[in-house]
Amino acid sequence: MRPKTLGELRRAVDAGQVARRSVRTEVRDNLIAALRSGGEIFPGIIGYDDTVVPQMVNAILSRHNFILLGLRGQAKTRLLRALTSLLDPEIPVVPGCEINDDPLEPICASCRKRVLQEGDALAIAWRSREARYVEKLATPDVTIADILGDIDPIKAARGGLELSDELTMHYGLLPRANRGIFAINELPDLAGKIQVGLFNILQEGDVQIKGYPVRLPLDVMMVFSANPEDYTARGKIITPLKDRIGSEIRTHYPQSRSHAMAITSQEAWLSREHADAPASARAVPIDVPAYIREIVEEVAFQARADSKVDRRSGVSQRLPITALENVVSNAERRALVNGEATVVPRVTDVYAALPSLTGKIELEYEGELRGAAAVASDLVRAAVGNVFMGYVDGVDLRKIVEWFDLGGTLQVTDTTPADQLLSQTKGVQGLHELATQATANTERSAPYLASAIDLVLEGLYALKKISRTDDYRYQASESPRRTVRAEPALDPTLPTAGAGRKRYN
Repeated sequence: MRPKTLGELRRAVDAGQVARRSVRTEVRDNLIAALRSGGEIFPGIIGYDDTVVPQMVNAILSRHNFILLGLRGQAKTRLLRALTSLLDPEIPVVPGCEINDDPLEPICASCRKRVLQEGDALAIAWRSREARYVEKLATPDVTIADILGDIDPIKAARGGLELSDELTMHYGLLPRANRGIFAINELPDLAGKIQVGLFNILQEGDVQIKGYPVRLPLDVMMVFSANPEDYTARGKIITPLKDRIGSEIRTHYPQSRSHAMAITSQEAWLSREHADAPASARAVPIDVPAYIREIVEEVAFQARADSKVDRRSGVSQRLPITALENVVSNAERRALVNGEATVVPRVTDVYAALPSLTGKIELEYEGELRGAAAVASDLVRAAVGNVFMGYVDGVDLRKIVEWFDLGGTLQVTDTTPADQLLSQTKGVQGLHELATQATANTERSAPYLASAIDLVLEGLYALKKISRTDDYRYQASESPRRTVRAEPALDPTLPTAGAGRKRYN
């Protein structure tokens, strides 16, 4: 049983039942135990096992304050929050103390006074590891009072105290993070004079609040995140502060498609079922083919290498996450409208997910001239071609291409039902066979085969084996359940989900 009073805590510490150590030592000790046990140190962090994680381990073993430098969407905040797993489950604190004082060695005036008055009978509280993590997003309007503290005239007036009295202090976020981890995200956005206020805590381990000749010896592990200075025009990390940060660790985007797919599968909202849904709103079962997941990830890889996309800004991993959610939603819409039993996304749905792509890429001048929608469409086409080649490498495509060369055409929409698509493509020589062979499709249901056929058609178009005409002058649904009256599209240059017809020839 954990101690409930200061006296019980003293005896537990003397008996070795409760450990007393600094935060950085505590995190180091718990990391050593995790390394010896062979368990996963940072669950949910994918693709950093051989790069970022070893550097973080070295920084923690060195008891360093450290900073994570990387572009947007590289899991910097998640990594910092994962540090809480290396804290003890609970620590004893003085109840009601704003800075979580150690009952055995309090540093604030009010807690020292309570210990003198109550002695070993002082009741103690226990603070969880989650409550010991304090995070602040740096913005230009943050003040030194927000971070360190200031004089509180209201506290002085209520207590009848002089403003110079230590008891009138108002503690900022950093003192309130005492005996825990304090994280500052986007450090360059913090004004230079505020960054100066962090010098003492990083080097001497104490802070001084405005107007008081008192230095508080805080026990805090400081961690930061930032975009590399060369990649941001919003601010910079001042040199003396960089000099005081122990380790600078660079993050990166997934280096392989398999890692990227694992991250997206972990983060994307694909399970649409929920227990409280009424019968009329029950979700249709969803099954996403592997090639759809690959294409979505490949879009991000293509974007990061494209000269029309600003590489200094980066292409966040959120792009494939939100894109896959949109892809599934477009397929879900088609399945609901057509009464299909399974939601199976098609490559066409990736094009319908352009709204989830255009807002996540910053364009260079050439890209701005071309337009975000056109650049995104080109990225999808390049991704489809790259993935499709992996599925048909060494496969003879001439039969299908010849059918189109002889004048064959197909006209479909992204809402075309699976049965109708199969019927329309039945006469295309070798198409059904190739779709089944290329995707190793053992599932013969209509939605699966329709998705495989769509992959072949879009793949041939991406490789410029056949041509495709997109007609965005109309918004139409050709499902057997309903027909929507054709209406002019608002912007014929911007494809939208469900808009237009595709004609392959």
